[in-house]
Amino acid sequence: MTADPVITQQVPTPTQLPATVRASLSPSRAADFKTCPLLYRFRSIDRLPERPTVEQARGTLVHAVLERLFDLPPGGRTPDAAGDLVAPQWDRLVTEQPELTGLFEGDGPLTAAEFLRSAAALLEGYFAVEDPRRLEPAERESLISAVVDDELLIRGYLDRLDVAPDGALRVVDYKTGGAPREAFEARALFQLKFYALVLWRTRGVVPRVLRLLYLRDAEVCDYTPDEEELTRFERTVVALWRAIEHATAARDFRPRPSRLCDWCNHQALCPSKGGTPPPFPEQLPTPDPLRDARTRPAPPGADE
Repeated sequence: MTADPVITQQVPTPTQLPATVRASLSPSRAADFKTCPLLYRFRSIDRLPERPTVEQARGTLVHAVLERLFDLPPGGRTPDAAGDLVAPQWDRLVTEQPELTGLFEGDGPLTAAEFLRSAAALLEGYFAVEDPRRLEPAERESLISAVVDDELLIRGYLDRLDVAPDGALRVVDYKTGGAPREAFEARALFQLKFYALVLWRTRGVVPRVLRLLYLRDAEVCDYTPDEEELTRFERTVVALWRAIEHATAARDFRPRPSRLCDWCNHQALCPSKGGTPPPFPEQLPTPDPLRDARTRPAPPGADE
């Protein structure tokens, strides 16, 4: 697919939003609540800090390299060129997020050099499934948003949007983990359906393809939604938001133990692990349509 130059759609500022809008939701926060309501509370209401992990940092780095790769002329988008971007992009990320330097202190599983090599290996998986010399993305790392049910702003970042000459849309999401089992794939498709709904509501076009690129295994998963499915999905998102509002009003966010607990930063505070959550905030955080719009890296095997 080819397209016009990159055009990034920004989330509307509060003054641009309809007066009826009173909440916002991203696919990552929605997925948090679906996975574990208490995790949603820790991240969105208590806003507890979380330690970055090697897997998350690797995913962020690979995404950054793939975004910058398309800044190069088509003929220059080679595996060697991508490899040359790894170290500079890592230096940029560490400058912007100094906490990343702590990943390789002590007796960690990887040294910094091994970490960079592991990121370069994932890029080899990318070139096994796509030839970027034949692509001209319409948008990369673009923030999109729409209002549903008159009151809810839904928004998120696209890894890449391709537009065909006939106007057909293809949403592409890079996954740096292995191709997941069915339950985890459903989580990844939930994220892409979220984006598809936004695009449909704002541009009047249902994406022809939702594509997941699993770089570690060099696999491609394509899914084709339709209007009927996205209508149902919109009802699901609105119902999920109302469940969040009900839990907030009742101050009742219960843990939902699962295998994903192994990657949770907040096990010491979780009742299912013998912990006690902090007191519920007397004053809730002020809603901010721009906060957490970028998808939070997920536990290994779940999203990234």
